Amino acid sequence: MTIFVTLSPELELLLYERATQCGQDVSLVASELLANALAWEEQDSQEALRGIQQGLQDFETGKSRSFDDFAEEQRRQYNLPDDE
Repeated sequence: MTIFVTLSPELELLLYERATQCGQDVSLVASELLANALAWEEQDSQEALRGIQQGLQDFETGKSRSFDDFAEEQRRQYNLPDDE
């Protein structure tokens, strides 16, 4: 399948520079970069969903703490002033 994408001159230059550095065809480099970006996005989404599910499970089983406790820990850890 052929897809045409319009790039800014700056991005096109970066893409050609990358292809030259790698000694590869610019189309191959663009395809690999796009595939990597899409794979990363999918992985990031899956990790976020797992984190949300874990958080919900922790909350349901009582493995949570109040925001005030969390905020106090952050103030101590990062030497932040009290909100008072």
